[in-house]
This record gives sequence, C-alpha cells and structure tokens, in this order.
Amino acid sequence: MRWMGMLVLLGAAACNTGGAGSSKKAAPAAQPAQAPAQQAREVQSAREPAPPSPAAEPERDFRHPAPERLIAIGDLHGDLMRTRAALRLGGAIDAEDRWIGGKLTLVQTGDQIDRGDEDRDVLDLLARLEKEAAAAGGKVVVLNGNHELMNVQGDFRYVTPGAVSPFAGASPRSPLARNFRGGMAERAAAFLPGGQYALLLAERDVVAVVGDSVFAHGGVLPEHVSYGIARLNAEARRWMRSGPATAPELVASERGPMWLRDFSVDPVSDENCAVLTRTLDALGVRRMVVGHTPQKQGVTSACGERVYRIDVGLSRYYGGPLQILEITPAGVRVLKGG
Repeated sequence: MRWMGMLVLLGAAACNTGGAGSSKKAAPAAQPAQAPAQQAREVQSAREPAPPSPAAEPERDFRHPAPERLIAIGDLHGDLMRTRAALRLGGAIDAEDRWIGGKLTLVQTGDQIDRGDEDRDVLDLLARLEKEAAAAGGKVVVLNGNHELMNVQGDFRYVTPGAVSPFAGASPRSPLARNFRGGMAERAAAFLPGGQYALLLAERDVVAVVGDSVFAHGGVLPEHVSYGIARLNAEARRWMRSGPATAPELVASERGPMWLRDFSVDPVSDENCAVLTRTLDALGVRRMVVGHTPQKQGVTSACGERVYRIDVGLSRYYGGPLQILEITPAGVRVLKGG
C-alpha cells in the first residue's frame, strides 16, 4: 500500500490542537478503529516487501540527576523568535543564541514543529544547544511530542507552506519517501524513518526524569511505567531510525505519553489525580510536567501541584503569553516575560 494511502489512517488521530476552552484548536478526535488499521497493514504487507528487521535498540537511562537549576519550556510550533525569547527568559542563551546557562538543565517537552514556518531553525537551534550545554557542564533534554510523531508518520496536515522548502536536500533521505511528489517529497525525505530529521528526533526520548520531576509531552500513566519507560523510548528510537512505516503501538496510542490529556484538561478528576499519584509513586518522583494542551492564561498546576502544565501557546500561531517553568531546590516558580 502506498504511503499516501497510509496517511489517511495514520493521520486520523488529531493533532495536539485542543485544550478545554481553546477557540483555535479542538481536542483530538478518536483514533480510527483497530480493524481498518490492521487491514491497511495487511494490504501493505501483501504489496510491499517488508523492511529489514533493525537490530535491537539498546535501552538507555531516561533518568538525569537533579541540577541546581532547571527550566522547562512547552510547545514551540515552528516559531524561532518566541523560542529564542523563552530561552533568554530562562538565562539559557545570549543575544547571539549561544549557550550561557553554564550548568543549567533545560527541558523542552515536545512539539517544536508544525503551525509555524521555522521548523528547521527551531530544530537546529535546539540540537546545537544540546552540544554547547554539554560542553559547559549543563544539559539540554528535548522530548518528542505528537507533532514530531506525526511528521515521522508522514502526517503533514499542520505543516505550513513556508516549512517545506527549508528541508530540500536533507541527507540521508528516507527510503519511505519515494511515493511523495512535489515539494512535500523533500519534507518526507527528511522526516520519514531513516531521514535526516527522523534520525535527529531518534536521539530524543518520549519520557524523561530529571531529579524529582518526570517530563512528557502529554503525560505518563502507571501502565506506561509497568511497560517500561526505557523500553518505550528505545522502541520509538528504533522506529524513527529504520522503520517500519507504522509506529509502535504505545508510541502512537492516544493513551500514550505523546497524546494523553488526562492531567491537562480542567477540571482534573479526583480519579485522575489518584492515577497521577500512582504514577509519581511508581517513578519515585514528586511531580509531572507536561505540554500538549494550551493553558490560555499561562502555566497552571493541578492535583495539589503534583502536575504542572507548561504549554502556554507561546508561538505566534496561538498568541499566548511568554512563560516558562523554573525548578530549583527552593521550589517551583513560573518565569514571565514581556
């Protein structure tokens, strides 16, 4: 089955464009039933040779030591100017976009791309800062969100026209991009499994623990912990590096860490707060920090400050406030910019 046909099924899960009370983006629709997706996979298997089985992806530690100071930044959505502003607000970069954070730890919770024209600039800036921070004794932890997932799946519904041509000439090119035509073929070559930017995203986790906080784009459930966070991260990396066309089940699931909204849409029920507590206890951490669902008035918390929601819609597309989270041994606070 051709890749473009697969997009109808793979793209049916809605993007992270909704939160309670948002006028600009609606909550994701239910994903397609499993039967059609299974049928599509069977048709694909009948028409195309199966890709070679990749070597097992080694699991790596998703836990990072507690720093003296941590800043966390939510969804960026292809807006380089606001990305820079958030980084400067947190003391991570100077006016020349160079790392000045020293031993600072920066966590970005996913959705660097889509809805803005500067996807490549944002991705490249964060990749460079990862290296500069490491050289200075600091750390940059960038997570994958559902929009990174969607692009590796070949779902480009939220790609702007201005965010296509910058990926021309990406190398290596994904072999799965052969059925795309026109300018979008360049985007596909860069983002489908094995492409240059899929390989970049493969270096990033879905869930990370830093000190006494767990970070994910959508959220983490007890069943994710039981499944194995390191295992989940390894499966996502393996898929992004070498395929196959469809993402691992838990990675793509609407109940997975990239799509979950249980702790972000108010009011959070007592039942969901209890689930959150079980997750935190299972991981041995104090709080969860998530993006994915815009908080129109800025960073919010719920469940007795056991979860912080840091997607403030700071990109031009949403026009939200410039706010980021700071965590130090003294506590948690919100940093606000102009």
